[in-house]
Amino acid sequence: MFDSGFGGLTVARALIDLLPHEDLAYLGDTGRYPYGPRHLGEVRDFAVQITDHLVAVDDVKMVIVACNTAAAAALDELQDRHPSIPVIGVIEPGVRSLVAATRNGNVGVIGTVGTIGSGAYQRSVAEADADVKLTCAACPGFVEFVERGDTDSDQVHVLAERLLAPLVDAQIDTLLLGCTHYPFLARTISDVMGRDVVLVSSADETAFSVRHELETSDVAHANDPGHRAVHRFASSGDVDTFRELGSRLLGPELDHAVAVTWP
Repeated sequence: MFDSGFGGLTVARALIDLLPHEDLAYLGDTGRYPYGPRHLGEVRDFAVQITDHLVAVDDVKMVIVACNTAAAAALDELQDRHPSIPVIGVIEPGVRSLVAATRNGNVGVIGTVGTIGSGAYQRSVAEADADVKLTCAACPGFVEFVERGDTDSDQVHVLAERLLAPLVDAQIDTLLLGCTHYPFLARTISDVMGRDVVLVSSADETAFSVRHELETSDVAHANDPGHRAVHRFASSGDVDTFRELGSRLLGPELDHAVAVTWP
């Protein structure tokens, strides 16, 4: 599994809870975050490099692209490049949750500039053939606040009020957090949107998709009750900061995170 930073640990947490027997190798590309403002071609190159690394070094049986921007930029290419293993993104599972949760069909998605600009969520909602009205908004700056550990300051609240204004005006009833960093801002986002707006994260639905894929491919470790799960975490940036911030979600498991460097 990989993400541009530690936001994808929200998906890792859901996977560890749902699939306690499965090994997990997580790589946070904190040395090159944020992905959102970058050109999608550059993000695609990063995603290919990281996926190749996970396959070659960690010998994974599945890759989870726990970054919405990377999934928007590279999911199809990664699936073509590694046809022997499943490659799962977070966009389609998130859309399924969004469509299932709405009461009035008026929904929203927030994400990075790259994710929203790619049209990936717009296409996924259209392909779901759901009778919903979609409003999207890019939220530049959210990832940087989260990566600094600032999730509830006055500054981030003011930024949220400005960026979420189009969604408030659209009177949506359900909002998909289309970046795995955004659940860390859930309280601030909920304060701005109002308590009646349901916030949807793709983490749990992605975990369910992974479980289904493992069970149908008959490689789940649940079939081997004697297996003890091993969780490995790596960061391409400041590993001490990665450990400190990530431990808020996964606790002491992050104490053994290691650094990874690119050529």
